Amino acid sequence: MPRYFVIAIVLTLIGFAIVGKAMYIMTAEKGYWGTVQQKLKHDSIPVKPVRGNILSCDGQLMASSIPEYKIYMDFQTGGPERDSLWQLKLDSICNGLHALFPEKSPEEFRRHLEEGRLKVTKSGIGHRHWPIWKRRINYNTFTEVRKLPIFRMSKYKSGFHWDEYNSRNRPFGSLAQRTVGIMYGEIDSARCGLELSFDSTLRGQNGLVHQQKVLNKIMNITETPPVDGMDIVSTIDVNMQDLAERALLEEMKLPEVNADLGVAILMEVQTGDVKAIVNMARVADGQYAEAINSAISYRCEPGSVFKVASILVALDDGVIPRDTSYIIHTGSGVKEMHGRLMKDHNWRRGGYQDINVAKTLEVSSNIGTSHVIDQFYGGHPEKYVQGLYRVGIGEDLKLPLVGYHKPNIRIPDTKTTDRSKYWSKTTLPWMSIGYETQIAPINTLAFYNAIANDGKMMQPRFVTKLTKEGETIKEFPPVVLKERIAKPETIKMMQTILEHVVSQGLGRKAAPLSHAFKVAGKTGTAQIADEHGGYHSGVTRYWLSFAGFFPADAPRYSCIVCLRKTGLPASGGGMSGVVFRNIAEGVMAQNVKRLVDDVRDSTSNFVPVVKTSNEESASYVLNRLGVKGEKPRKVETAQGLVPDVTGMGARDAVYEMERRGLKTMVYGRGKVKSQSVAAGTAVKPGIVCELRLEI
Repeated sequence: MPRYFVIAIVLTLIGFAIVGKAMYIMTAEKGYWGTVQQKLKHDSIPVKPVRGNILSCDGQLMASSIPEYKIYMDFQTGGPERDSLWQLKLDSICNGLHALFPEKSPEEFRRHLEEGRLKVTKSGIGHRHWPIWKRRINYNTFTEVRKLPIFRMSKYKSGFHWDEYNSRNRPFGSLAQRTVGIMYGEIDSARCGLELSFDSTLRGQNGLVHQQKVLNKIMNITETPPVDGMDIVSTIDVNMQDLAERALLEEMKLPEVNADLGVAILMEVQTGDVKAIVNMARVADGQYAEAINSAISYRCEPGSVFKVASILVALDDGVIPRDTSYIIHTGSGVKEMHGRLMKDHNWRRGGYQDINVAKTLEVSSNIGTSHVIDQFYGGHPEKYVQGLYRVGIGEDLKLPLVGYHKPNIRIPDTKTTDRSKYWSKTTLPWMSIGYETQIAPINTLAFYNAIANDGKMMQPRFVTKLTKEGETIKEFPPVVLKERIAKPETIKMMQTILEHVVSQGLGRKAAPLSHAFKVAGKTGTAQIADEHGGYHSGVTRYWLSFAGFFPADAPRYSCIVCLRKTGLPASGGGMSGVVFRNIAEGVMAQNVKRLVDDVRDSTSNFVPVVKTSNEESASYVLNRLGVKGEKPRKVETAQGLVPDVTGMGARDAVYEMERRGLKTMVYGRGKVKSQSVAAGTAVKPGIVCELRLEI
């Protein structure tokens, strides 16, 4: 017990000592420790995560993050030791910077750095965040800068420091640039495309680092680690995208075309996957570039490609028979429609006279289409407009891309004061042929894709899934917007008509030259308003288009090509149709897979034919090649007699002849067809044998 008593007294005294010391620190030394606390820096700074990648459908990088740096100098760090070293190594530093950045001379670098070193600030002489170079630099350049004198020292001794950024790199350059997206480099902000639509997904979440100064060093304590962004797997096929872009540009640059805007979209029929989307426009320097995503945002009057929707409504409503036997009298190609003249494109050549409904689309007759719609829907135009929305041409696709504009199809209203919405007697016939509506190319393609897909309308898909570290986080399955846009028999009839448009109508230029597969589609040539909203400003502007699908008998892809040009010539089939054909042939060529049996015919030989020759030599070659075939015929002619060399090659035949003492003359190529001296003839001095060879 005495021993425990002593321990208790000692612990009590220690406790009183601790409390007393604490009171002393809180009172007598309060000022001192307050000063110490002010010198300790407690900063919580955000840490940026790595932005996710955008991948093509087969996993190729279309946009990825790479580090970039902005480099600075703190001239108040390091003390006298650093200052003396600075004066000694300044020339070497400036020469090294000039070698890395030739735009600026060593003298200019010297003046710039000395300006920062001598600058008077609130905290003293010398700027604490003086930029060494005005722009960001890549990692390779950054590592070279860090090898320079002083800069290779620690940041607390040298004053050299930097800000790190995640820069966006596109390995395929401008390919699908407006769809993949663009970043504002200096502020790391998305401008357009998938970069903008999926910005929060790609960006990830910032982390938080707590900085605390201990003695002369700063310790980083991670409070919240950053969460890197997820990767996006797009539907874009790099090869198809490149093919579509080259085909479109090649046509736009032709002197007779000289287009100022071009669009091409390639879509997979069953899924709605957008495999290629091209947006080319002439920019300030006269070159072509992806400036605006016109494929989803440029709404204009679509022209004759809209006639398919009009006829489809009429066929599906049953106002005209599905056998397309209904005859339309188009006359000489000019017809008055409610006080305004409607003309067919061949009105100067006498028009089409009497044609049926199928022929109306094949030759793209304005009078034929407008007559059907005005005849059967003139008394209740709202039924026609409802039919347009039913077949999907006016469907809001709800695309995930910023900038998409849904179609603008007017509803009959004669009481509105808005002139652009007013419904007159001429609205219906002109709307039926693709005027007085505004539709983006992506909507027109979605409609044609539904026809190719037996009536099922798919939402155009740009992203298939989100991944992280190779694992799928979220999938985006194909979305069906409409299970059926029209009755099955109506769809089948329209598929046949569109195939005839290409095989025997105005769409012949879209037919593949190889004839390896069939194409179905429709041409469109529309006069569009100028930038002031007028049609008669002295120069006519045209919107040329071709929309369709291929192969026609088992559709796999749908495609639309649009060109905007000024002046004649202007032909949707002859210009846009050519681009469509080149894209279709290129895509189908990429998918060609042939078996050797496919090219076998009656004249083909899988085992090489061996000419009559030296048996030993020929057998050796066949064995080395691993070819099992018939052995060559052995020359069995007695010495002193002319051998039979028919079927031999020239070299072996001459060898057999001359080793028996005969002189030989060879004519032709291939194998020996005949010899002038019959086999078995006795060899006599001076005999010359002529050998006739044929392939």
